[in-house]
Amino acid sequence: MRRKLVYYVACTVDAFIAREDGSFDWALREGEHFRDLIARFPETFPSHLRTMLGIPTNARRFDTVLMGRRTYEVGLREGITSPYHPLRQFVVSRTLPESPDPGVALHTVSPLDLVRSLKAERGKDIWLCGGSELAGALLTEIDELILKINPVWIGAGIPLFRGVSGAFPAALIEHQVYPNGFVFARYERVDGGTHG
Repeated sequence: MRRKLVYYVACTVDAFIAREDGSFDWALREGEHFRDLIARFPETFPSHLRTMLGIPTNARRFDTVLMGRRTYEVGLREGITSPYHPLRQFVVSRTLPESPDPGVALHTVSPLDLVRSLKAERGKDIWLCGGSELAGALLTEIDELILKINPVWIGAGIPLFRGVSGAFPAALIEHQVYPNGFVFARYERVDGGTHG
């Protein structure tokens, strides 16, 4: 079966993935949803948290993760150079001079070429972790969008996608609403749409 590129990301109800300074203090860190996310996507929790919380290191859905520079730098500011070990990790950036960790590959050219070559390989799905510029650049290659919608709006911040025009139809294939207001929503892209 063909590998998918899956944009799996937390957001606010007004579709921001972080505040303008990159922080995400609005994200719910407790509740029934948290247990379900750990069970389904253990590899998407940063390595240091998996150790602390006793989350298994097995990769259930993904074996590869893609991050933009700003997303990667969230952990880097805390001294975390390999945030999603043992996944194959790529940072896509034209401005980062070098990767600070041998377990993280720096990709400085077309993210589309990278994703297409990764999709041609055998393996589990590819996780697009963020950020919005990278998601915008890869919009035509995203097969699935999984939103972890937190019950808060912040009015301004970093959007889900930056630099996108046109319309890309999607089909809601799974959703769950939790008592604390958290919503898990899974969409698949429907072929077609208009590219602006």
